[in-house]
Amino acid sequence: AAAGPAPIASEVLERLAALYRIETEIRGLSADERCVIRQEKSRPITNALKPWLTEKLSLISQKTKLAEAIRYALSRWEGLTRFLHDGRIEIDSNIVERAIRPQTITRKNSLFAGSDGGGRTWATIATLLQTCRMNNVDPTAWLTQTLERIANQWPSAEIDALMPWNYRT
Repeated sequence: AAAGPAPIASEVLERLAALYRIETEIRGLSADERCVIRQEKSRPITNALKPWLTEKLSLISQKTKLAEAIRYALSRWEGLTRFLHDGRIEIDSNIVERAIRPQTITRKNSLFAGSDGGGRTWATIATLLQTCRMNNVDPTAWLTQTLERIANQWPSAEIDALMPWNYRT
């Protein structure tokens, strides 16, 4: 739709925008409340969208990117509409993707560590730092305390106490 006139793509984007507006309205409500509102407001949109996509697919060249996108959506329809039946599920995976972005960037960067050993060390440190973040622990404070304890002859039998989830200030 961004490249020029694309009425089918534009229509799909408008329908999806309506679903996202509903999600904005219900953000913060309980799972049960979200499910009820989704059944009332979102379900009619998705129920109308599937046959509409099927109809439009039969009208366009099957070799286009649009046809490919429609086939992709239709083949995954159950997963795409699962959010309608469970108020705990988000409409998309954006929250998860944002949460794992630091790990994936670090994984890609570690390919340039210089050696296999360097890559493994990098991966270990990156994993520990991300574990700090996931446990709401300041990575710098945790690393400083952990290195100080190791330098002061921390007993190797008690290494688990140094893990980020056991960190205490």
